[in-house]
Amino acid sequence: MDPLIITMTSDSTMCWPRNPHCPKPSDSKAVAEEYIRAAQAGMAIAHTHGSYEIETKIQPDGRQLQVPIMEGWRDIIERIRAAGKPIIQTGLASIRIDQKVEMWKELRPEMTSINFNSHDEFFQPYHDAPPIACYSVHPINELREYARLARDNEVKLEIECFTTGGFWAINKLREGNFFNDDGTPEHEEGLLPDPLWIELLFGWTGQGWTPPTSRALNYMVDHLPPRSNYHVSCLDPEAYWPLLTHAIAKGGHVRVGMEDCPYLEPGKLAMTNAQLVEKAVSIARAMGREIASPDEARQIIGLAK
Repeated sequence: MDPLIITMTSDSTMCWPRNPHCPKPSDSKAVAEEYIRAAQAGMAIAHTHGSYEIETKIQPDGRQLQVPIMEGWRDIIERIRAAGKPIIQTGLASIRIDQKVEMWKELRPEMTSINFNSHDEFFQPYHDAPPIACYSVHPINELREYARLARDNEVKLEIECFTTGGFWAINKLREGNFFNDDGTPEHEEGLLPDPLWIELLFGWTGQGWTPPTSRALNYMVDHLPPRSNYHVSCLDPEAYWPLLTHAIAKGGHVRVGMEDCPYLEPGKLAMTNAQLVEKAVSIARAMGREIASPDEARQIIGLAK
């Protein structure tokens, strides 16, 4: 069994907006410090949302997303890199292609997240407040363009799969058979270099929801595309640590952090993201599983040259 790769994501803005312990994306120094502490605790991948603004309604292009603020992104990533060498993974999976490419060219991350399902999220854990939404449709030809641009910019995709429909999209890109907008067929290979790095997301509220249960995890893992590694994200605080424990025992990898679940246990908020990393480390070591260093993670993911 490979050593456990721990990803950390620090951003409660949409999922847990009343969490008092998570710095806002606008405070780039405080955000970077969360990642630096998490790396010292055992994090190998820094999944960061950088700094951004949230669109409050569906835009003319049919999307409702986050708009990155490049200055804040740059400050966060430079601070993390100055303190260590975790893998930098740029998040906000569905931001527009031109913004993704600008980020890759300016900041040179090793990885970036892309949603291979339609992105339909509906956040609000508090019943006395309106929801915060995220919405974007990703047709196959758009995913093809994302994958080609990522390959050309030497950025490894973290492929977000909320449902097994994401696996279908992976297989379509691997087949390499496409139709252009004018209806002409075209074949393109090599869009998704092996091994794949797939994120399985459970309990994320919205129309891409998959139940945060062991049965659902087994089902997703049983149907994974070949030549792929996976890690698990969960948004349900009651199911969170049991589900991550199951994933660790199965040989999968995990994502922790205040975006997914800011609770160390029911009703007890973590003071820092590093505490969440430390709990994942403790669970793994109790099972006899080692923790991957950033360089070991690079080997497993396929980043090492």
